[in-house]
Amino acid sequence: MDPLGAPSQFVDVDSLPGWSDAYEAKQLDCHQSPVEKAQVDVRSPFPYRKDINEKIILWKGDVALLNCTAIVNTSNETLTDKNPVSESIFMHAGPDLKDELQKLKGCRTGEAKLTKGFNLAARFIIHTVGPKYKSRYRTAAESSLYSCYRNVLQLAKEQAMCSVGFCVINTLKRCYPLEDATHIALRTVRRFLEVHGETLEKVVFAVSELEEATYQKLLPLYFPRSLEEEVQSLPYLPADIGNAEGEPVVPERQIRITEKPGLPDDASDEEGLEADLSFIGSHAFARMEGDVDKQRRLILQGQLSEAALQKQHQRNYNRWLCQARAEDLSDIASLKALYQTGVDNCGRTVMVVVGRNIPVTLIDMEKALLYFIHVMDHIAVKEYVLVYFHTLTNDYNQLDSNFLKKLYDVVDAKYKRNLKALYFVHPTFRSKVSAWFFTTFTVSGLKDKIHYVESLQQLFTAIPPEQIDLPPFVLEYDARENGPYYSSYPPSPDL
Repeated sequence: MDPLGAPSQFVDVDSLPGWSDAYEAKQLDCHQSPVEKAQVDVRSPFPYRKDINEKIILWKGDVALLNCTAIVNTSNETLTDKNPVSESIFMHAGPDLKDELQKLKGCRTGEAKLTKGFNLAARFIIHTVGPKYKSRYRTAAESSLYSCYRNVLQLAKEQAMCSVGFCVINTLKRCYPLEDATHIALRTVRRFLEVHGETLEKVVFAVSELEEATYQKLLPLYFPRSLEEEVQSLPYLPADIGNAEGEPVVPERQIRITEKPGLPDDASDEEGLEADLSFIGSHAFARMEGDVDKQRRLILQGQLSEAALQKQHQRNYNRWLCQARAEDLSDIASLKALYQTGVDNCGRTVMVVVGRNIPVTLIDMEKALLYFIHVMDHIAVKEYVLVYFHTLTNDYNQLDSNFLKKLYDVVDAKYKRNLKALYFVHPTFRSKVSAWFFTTFTVSGLKDKIHYVESLQQLFTAIPPEQIDLPPFVLEYDARENGPYYSSYPPSPDL
């Protein structure tokens, strides 16, 4: 109630029914064909997750009226667009918002910028610019719209926001097909919450009456509210569901080079190596890159130069990186075995590996390697540290030395150069011996970076406790073994 006793026009997000609350156990209205029983064992790439569904709200209303940490404004590059969403936000925020926007000096397509909420109930406004859609430039539009949603969510995470109210970023003025845009919006939010769900409590999709039906139709594909709904929705997922972050995958950008470029498909391998080499050597691309088969022979003979070896290793890593960006790695991400947290005392990014969350015997370890590369590629470009929680692991969670050797051999040189410390938390005698053998006889350059940490108190001397998300079982174990420490810092609830 306001001072005059009139009801407030603003709507508290906590008063809105969640996506899970609206579920009724019946076949979706938008899906007419019955589900075959044989499909029950087939899992969706967006599996039923009650914890994620509880964060989602679909609300028909004006995003400017939401009482949450931040709302999203969709605008143009000069942040002066006149669309219903922007005009309502400007009207409720007051004149100070225009003055603040002038200081931002515009916003590029796909970017997100932050201002105060002024007279709004929301504390902040996140401004973003959706793409102009033309069918001939569809790929660029998809990538830009993905960037809008991803950058908004990333900004919310960096600012430690509890709740975000999304308008529909693709406006009618920009001609983006509503259904296509909704797929991108929902899967990007879903993928973000799978990895960073602990950072957001509520995500509201504020829609108009025209947009509500599309969101009602597509939400079950990405946020199924039961195993039954997951199975029912599976056949209606589009062919392109993006990569592990929801980013559109562009096959044209995934360069594929055959073993012997330029060689006719029907050429027989029995013609001999020399015939193959002569054919490849006359090809312009082969002359530029060098004779691949000759390089392989020289590697075996120990005659290939260090520069050539590095070049070949870089090409191999780039192939892994391309595959990692194209693969659906959501099942690996859901394990929460690898995640980014804060910074250490030197300001270096801290990455956490939770040993007990790695079911080695049940998962595809090649996909695990791809996920590691996908997550770490942009982290490893600058100095970082790894914290490995060996706490309560058993044989079921042990990574064998062959996998670790392959990982070490595949990754780019920047991983090894910029890794400044590896904190091995709660090691056992057996794990110390295994680590010593591995770093002494299998890989070089890692031994001096390993620090064995017997208690969290030791770890907190290098990494402040507020800068690291601790799995609850790690805190409980450490409290039993070493006594409670820094209990005022709660663990991340979803780990």
